[in-house]
Amino acid sequence: MQIPAPFDYVRASSVENALALLDRHGPESRVVAGGHSLLPMMKLRLARPDWLIDINDLFELDYLLVEQGVLRIGAMTRHTTLLESDEVRRLFPIVTDAERVIADPIVRNRGTIGGSLCQADPAEDLSTVCHVLEAVAVVRSPSGERMLSMAEFHRGPYETAVAQNELLIEVRVPIRERSGSAYEKVERRVGDWAVAAAGASVTLAADGTISHVAVGLTAVGLEHNVTEVEAVLVGQAPTEELFAQAGRLSSLACAPLADQRGPVDYKRHLADELTRRVLRAACRRAAASVSEITI
Repeated sequence: MQIPAPFDYVRASSVENALALLDRHGPESRVVAGGHSLLPMMKLRLARPDWLIDINDLFELDYLLVEQGVLRIGAMTRHTTLLESDEVRRLFPIVTDAERVIADPIVRNRGTIGGSLCQADPAEDLSTVCHVLEAVAVVRSPSGERMLSMAEFHRGPYETAVAQNELLIEVRVPIRERSGSAYEKVERRVGDWAVAAAGASVTLAADGTISHVAVGLTAVGLEHNVTEVEAVLVGQAPTEELFAQAGRLSSLACAPLADQRGPVDYKRHLADELTRRVLRAACRRAAASVSEITI
């Protein structure tokens, strides 16, 4: 039987109230939103908070807004909301791709983008998506707000830059014209953590060459984008030869571990193949967006 250690529970009524509660109860307090990551860890006693601060009443953090060339996503936005949003699908198909393969409908109905990012699990899909899209995290404390790039936000497995008395309140994703993106994942069964996954974002110049590109990998020991890919692809016209070269670079850049999901060589092969696929899809979608602008 899995039983959490004893804890106290309080439900926050606003962002300010949640910050005050975190400040009052100190380092032994934890925030819970969807709870699909934290509660299993508590049952296994890998996490033993003295206080659980429930933020499910913070409806002011549940929104999708497009303002001044940026998509603003409230930290309490559920996975289902992102999956079903036509605006998100149009602007960032990579998000829709990823949301389709995150767990199951029960988890997607309750889980939030803020919870996913703050868990910082190396096999978590939205972290890779946000890195690839060069998203910015907005973090609030009692003294004000600060903005962090994803590289600054994620400090390593299960570790973020969010301090004890802070909350992630928003994710901001820059909107680029002539762009496309994609995400692909290999899993042992539907809803499982990734054996390996890859995401890509591509922006095309007026002449059809690649002006900006980012590729990220999930669950294969790489905590940042595959920066070597950008140097190879930028300024070039999209071709299968380029995608193959990018795939090989991804395979070399990652550092997977052998486990029950597969040996190292298999995971490197997946990094290679999935990089090719997402770049191919992202370039196709970018070209389609250029056609829509022209029309």
